[in-house]
Amino acid sequence: MKKMQRFMVTGLLLLAPLGLLAQDYQTGLGLRGGYVSGVTVKHFLDESTALEGILSFGRWGFTTTGLYEIHANAFDVERLSWYYGGGAHIGSWNDYYPTLSERGQYGVIGLDGIVGMEYKIEDIPITLSADWKPSLNLLGYTGFIGWGGAFSVRYTF
Repeated sequence: MKKMQRFMVTGLLLLAPLGLLAQDYQTGLGLRGGYVSGVTVKHFLDESTALEGILSFGRWGFTTTGLYEIHANAFDVERLSWYYGGGAHIGSWNDYYPTLSERGQYGVIGLDGIVGMEYKIEDIPITLSADWKPSLNLLGYTGFIGWGGAFSVRYTF
C-alpha cells in the first residue's frame, strides 16, 4: 500500500504543472458504478476546477460526498483529462455495508481523496470517467477504506 501511495503522490507532483484543459461542458449529471454505486454531479467553477457531489446508496445505507477537483489535460489527447482532489463525506451504514468487520448501525463522517481520468465524447453530451476514491472515516465506523474506485457516465449540459 505504501508503494501505491508513493506512486500516486509522485505522479501528482510530476503532472501538476501540465497545461490546463478547457472544458467542453459546465455541468454533468449521471451514474457512478463501482463496489459502492450511486449518482454523481460535477460542476466546473472554471476551466480547471470542479465541484463533484456523489450520493451512494443501497440496502446498506447511504453516503453523501463532496469533492473539490483540479483537472488538467492528459497525454495531449483532446477532451481527455486527469484530475485529483479531496473532500469529505457523511452517511449512515448498517449491517449490509460491504466489508464491515463489526456489525451494527453507524453514522460516518470522514475525508476523501480522488484521482481519475475523464473523457468528453465529442459529438454527444456524455463524459466517461474512471477514478480511485479512497476515504478515511473519522467518526462512526473508523478507519481507511481504499477500494473506492468506480466508473461514471454523465450527461453534460
